[in-house]
Amino acid sequence: MSEILAENLSGKAVMGSDGTELGMLYNITMDLKTGELADLLIEPDEQLDNATVAFDSDEEGRFQVPVKRVQAVKDYIVVQR
Repeated sequence: MSEILAENLSGKAVMGSDGTELGMLYNITMDLKTGELADLLIEPDEQLDNATVAFDSDEEGRFQVPVKRVQAVKDYIVVQR
């Protein structure tokens, strides 16, 4: 797996594997004990019907997408839906 600096991911668009634009990457959470990345926090796209998205949300309404669901990082971050 190739390495990507976190600063290069900030503000990157996130798309579902079905082609749905989910929003923009807000932050990445990690487990402080193990150092493993946990979730992507995604600021939802304004035009997206949040009821159609099966991811959990935080108290600010951002989607919490487990890092293990990331399929690709190029122009978009692609996550399995």
